Amino acid sequence: MDAAAPKDLQLPHLETFAKAAELGSFTRAAKMLKLTQAAVSQRIHALERALDKSLFQRRGGRVLLTPAGKALYGYTEQILELHRQAWRDVASQETPLSGELLLGASSIPGEHLLPALLPEFGRRHPHVQVRASISDSLAVTAQVERGDVSLGLVGRKIDQPHLEFRLFARDRIVLIVPSRHPLARRKKVSIAELCRQPLIMRETGSGLRHCVEKALERAGRSWHDLHIALELGSNEAIKEAVLRGAGVSILSTYAVQKELKTGRFRGLEVSDLRCDRDMYIVFDKRRVLPLPARQFLDFLESRPIAELPHKRTL
Repeated sequence: MDAAAPKDLQLPHLETFAKAAELGSFTRAAKMLKLTQAAVSQRIHALERALDKSLFQRRGGRVLLTPAGKALYGYTEQILELHRQAWRDVASQETPLSGELLLGASSIPGEHLLPALLPEFGRRHPHVQVRASISDSLAVTAQVERGDVSLGLVGRKIDQPHLEFRLFARDRIVLIVPSRHPLARRKKVSIAELCRQPLIMRETGSGLRHCVEKALERAGRSWHDLHIALELGSNEAIKEAVLRGAGVSILSTYAVQKELKTGRFRGLEVSDLRCDRDMYIVFDKRRVLPLPARQFLDFLESRPIAELPHKRTL
C-alpha cells in the first residue's frame, strides 16, 4: 500500500513554492502573493521538513532550485494545472492568464520590436501586466542572470552554459550619411574609405558594436582602424549627431527606417563588411519561467521571422 502524502504538501504550500521558484526570491514571492516573507519561509520549510529534502539553494539573497526542488516543481506544475482545469470546468469559464511579465531589452528590440509585439500579446492576455526596461545587450543579459527580469531581448550572445538564447528576429546594419554628405550619391564604400570617415558609434556593451567589431575581424581589420569621433549610448543621440554633421555612423536598419524613407539619411553598403545579425530572446535555465513569461516566449516563437516588423530600406 502506498504511503499517504504528508499533510504539509497542501495546495497553498505548493503555490508558494512555485512562485518562489519562478521569481528566484522569497521576498518577491511574498510581495506577489501578498504574504509576509516569514509566511513564505515557513511554507517552504514545511515542505522541506515533510520531504526531508532541501528545495532551494540560497546564494547572495537569491534562491535557486536544488535537484529535489526541480523534481517537485515538475509535479507542482501538474497539480496546479489540474486545479486550474477543475476550476475552469466547474465554473464553465476559462480563467484568464494574469500576473506580471518582466522583460529587459537592448535598444533595437526594445525601441523598434516590442512596441509592435506587445499590443498583440496584450490583446491575447489583457490581464498580464508588462514591465520592460531598455539597456544594452550585456546589461540586459546581466539582469536575466540576476533574476531581475524573466526574459531578455538582445542583439548578441554570451558564452554561459546556464543561459539559453533563442532566435526571434534578424537585423541588418547600414552606414548612414546625411543627404548632403559627399558620399550620399554612392551606393557602397570600401572599408578603407570607412576608416577615413569620422564615425559616431555605440558604447562598449551594445550588441551593434559587438557585431561591427566581429565583422571587422573577419575582414582583417580591427576597431582601432576606425576614426571614432564620438561614442554615444543611444541610437537617437547618434542620429541627431549625424544630422548635425558630427560624423557618419553604422546603425541598424530598424533604427533608421523613417529617416531613410524621408531622405534625411542615405544608406550605404560597406564592401566586405558583412554584419547582418540575429536577435535573441534569452532566459536563465537555472530558474523556472513564470507562466506569463512562458506564454510570451511561445508567442514570439510562434511568429515566423519574416512576419516581424522589419523592412530593409536602402
